[in-house]
Amino acid sequence: MSNLKSQKLSRRTVLRGLGLSLALPWLEGTSGVVRGSTAMTTSQGPLRMAFIFVPNGADMQNWTPATEGYGFKLPYIMQPLAPVQNDLMVLSGLAHDKGRANGDGPGDHARSASVFLTGAQPRKTDGEQIRSGMSVDQAAAQAMGHYTRFSSLELGVDAGRNAGNCDSGYSCAYSSNISWSSETTPVGKEINPRLVFERLFASGPPKEVDRSVQQREFLKKSVLDFVAEDAKQLQTRLGRNDNRKLDEYLTGIREIERRLGTSPANQSMAHEVDYKIPGGVPGSYVEHLRLMSDMMVLAFQTDSTRVATMMFANAGDNKNYRQIGVRDGHHDLSHHGRNAEKMEKIRNINHFHVEQLSYLLQRMKSIQEGDATLLDNSMICYGSGISDGDRHNHDDLPVLLAGGGCGTLDPGRHIRFDGETPMCNLFLSMLDRMGASVPFIGDSTGRLPNLTV
Repeated sequence: MSNLKSQKLSRRTVLRGLGLSLALPWLEGTSGVVRGSTAMTTSQGPLRMAFIFVPNGADMQNWTPATEGYGFKLPYIMQPLAPVQNDLMVLSGLAHDKGRANGDGPGDHARSASVFLTGAQPRKTDGEQIRSGMSVDQAAAQAMGHYTRFSSLELGVDAGRNAGNCDSGYSCAYSSNISWSSETTPVGKEINPRLVFERLFASGPPKEVDRSVQQREFLKKSVLDFVAEDAKQLQTRLGRNDNRKLDEYLTGIREIERRLGTSPANQSMAHEVDYKIPGGVPGSYVEHLRLMSDMMVLAFQTDSTRVATMMFANAGDNKNYRQIGVRDGHHDLSHHGRNAEKMEKIRNINHFHVEQLSYLLQRMKSIQEGDATLLDNSMICYGSGISDGDRHNHDDLPVLLAGGGCGTLDPGRHIRFDGETPMCNLFLSMLDRMGASVPFIGDSTGRLPNLTV
């Protein structure tokens, strides 16, 4: 156990226990200059970035606002974002040219994921000779990952493979990953929220970490029980507001543990569905997405990382959405042929996904960092590498950018760019704000204008 009484209280103060290290959220008592302070930080918090991928495009008629600028009316698909409308920008007109065949034939779904953050033409192969390009998240991670415990965090809900044919001769590596640390190396995602939770708080030699997990499981204890002594010492050094924030933070962690199934009340979760669930993976798709969103928020809140990606599903995913009354497969429906019934179901799936995004953004907006919020100090890019799933087009993509970028963005607007504007121009603009500028990403041609006024 650390002796907090003898330590200077700083942004890097942690609560320690056997095999555990619990980083703290932003507190008034630790509000000095943030480590890694450049253009991408303020005295109230560092700038974070995340990218969220959804498959099979969108019903663009019900995605795109009718007017540009401020005060636009949210179309049906975006209506769940009403509580955070003033915290986001709808960016129309962006394109991914390298998502197109460009002589390689069919395989738009695999390309849509591979190109989403790389802007690079993937090599068509289902063997070992995969090639794409470095993704924007990994460009940021390589430039500034040394400021945090984890350089980046890759999340998802669907397992993937890095071998085999998943789409018209394209390797499953392209369909299952959006993060690439080099042109030949996809960065695999974690789909088990409990493993992400353990990873965020693990500290010390592997044997000590394993012993901590085993003790907590055997005793049905929370991670908070193992850091209780440090927490009590810390509370004596904090003011009223910070003690309230610390209590909210610790209460939130205990609630996440409950939902992960580590408490006795949740041990019967696996019996509610018709297949066995690995520990920590919920049977509900909604709960799975929301737990993974909570993991991202927790990682950002504690400055464990400043870069994250999340796949709501793999490219070309064909799961049904019975929870909203859609029994058909998503990919099958995306080939709607303008059939009104199928298009309505696609709209409802798109609306459902945006509901999950709204959950994430509202969670971030609820977390104060001084006079700002976690969402104010973030940039969250959400979208797909395909526009209309029936046409398989890669222009005028459905893209949102949420957050204030530490005051460097002017949200609350719908902005339309010239057709064929590379989406990678957005990535360069985001990297500049992170203090991780690079000459180019994929097919970028420059920075995206008009993100600030």
